[in-house]
Amino acid sequence: MKIHLVLQGKGGVGKSLIASLLAQYKREQQEKVACIDTDPVNATFASYKALNVETFKIIENDEINIRSFDALIERIANTDCDIIIDNGASSFVPLSSYIIQNGIADIIQELGHELIIHTVITGGQAQADTLHGFVSLVDQYPKNCKFVVWLNPYWGVIEAEGKQFEDMRAYVVNKNKVSAVIALPILKKETFGRDFEDMLRDKKTFDESIEDSSLMLMNRQRLKMLKNDIFKSITAASII
Repeated sequence: MKIHLVLQGKGGVGKSLIASLLAQYKREQQEKVACIDTDPVNATFASYKALNVETFKIIENDEINIRSFDALIERIANTDCDIIIDNGASSFVPLSSYIIQNGIADIIQELGHELIIHTVITGGQAQADTLHGFVSLVDQYPKNCKFVVWLNPYWGVIEAEGKQFEDMRAYVVNKNKVSAVIALPILKKETFGRDFEDMLRDKKTFDESIEDSSLMLMNRQRLKMLKNDIFKSITAASII
């Protein structure tokens, strides 16, 4: 089974969005999936009621809650399906330290599972921070982890000195450690962007919104088109 862990040290960049997209994609493929939210501050992933997200309070007073984390490892050990775990920015450092220092990736591998780290790169003011977070992850995590980079252009085009992400030093130096890069589409704010924002605000899945008769026909059509585009990108990544 694959354990999908969404990590990024910068808050508000779309980690919970990615977790929800992964969960929706798995369900679309008729695959059983377990969803877990470990964010101690903003349990956004858990707000998606349709995804039946479990919560584990693995951080307490800025430190790992050993009993809760042990329970999470047991949950992983006994899984019969893929697991998607969303982790908050506030617990990024203590969780990463605990995983690395205690050989959690090795434990997961010994259980016969595969650990896949998903991280986010954004445009705009957070670009430098998210690039640093990406480099920190690939530098510190063991070689038996696989990495998927998600490009989120919501706050602006992802570029530096005229270079796209795949041409930036942060990626070029570490590309052998990255299994896939998934680019979320740039959305026109007045149409697709507005519909998508409304859906995210209401913590609804694509299917919930597409089937919502209170929405106008074209709102639902645009969301259906957006869902298909994003899911095609995930399929092309092949690692998911």
